[in-house]
Amino acid sequence: MPTTTATRSVEEKKRLVRRLAGDGRGFAERYGFRVTNNPSQLFQVLYLAVLLARRGDFHRAVDAATALRDAGWDSAARMARSRHADRVRVLRDAGLRGDLPALADTLGDLARTLVETYRGDLRRLRTTAHQDPAGERRLLTALPGVDDEVADLFLREAQALWREAAPVADRRALAAARRLGLGRSAADLAGLAGGGESERLSWLVGALARVDLERRYAEVTG
Repeated sequence: MPTTTATRSVEEKKRLVRRLAGDGRGFAERYGFRVTNNPSQLFQVLYLAVLLARRGDFHRAVDAATALRDAGWDSAARMARSRHADRVRVLRDAGLRGDLPALADTLGDLARTLVETYRGDLRRLRTTAHQDPAGERRLLTALPGVDDEVADLFLREAQALWREAAPVADRRALAAARRLGLGRSAADLAGLAGGGESERLSWLVGALARVDLERRYAEVTG
């Protein structure tokens, strides 16, 4: 695996971007979480982001998010009504480790706050922020369990719909971009994805995040 940033021509960069974004799916959709402007699905993407931000095997985070959804907690209202002990059990059965009671508390608090503040609908958060990216991030990080890293992971996916939020790239996507010679910032990636193409950008940064998490550099550059 190369230890220095690759040097690529503009055409080489564009070819690589086409390969990476070619399946037309972002990170969440690659693992079975649809990204649509639907309150339940936006909430699922948010708690997937909370789980992915924890240190550890990202596959377990995806498995845990899937298990929460399969348990019937696919909306903020349903998660808010769930029992703490049941959330702990589902997280443990999905293979998560660490302080699961605290994590279950966070997920419950997140759901209840969304219900109480935005009627369980993240689109209302966007409206409250007047579709201002800084305002959206500020309101997101005011939610229980949502720090800047979680906000990055959520907005990485949501920018396909919330176009004003673009460009967003999480730390994993940026690490891969640097290693692959595609740039050092979300703006660099947006330029390669095409100006104004926030959906394509979300596909690209999701693919880059997968490359870094799965250590697939040799496959991509081969």
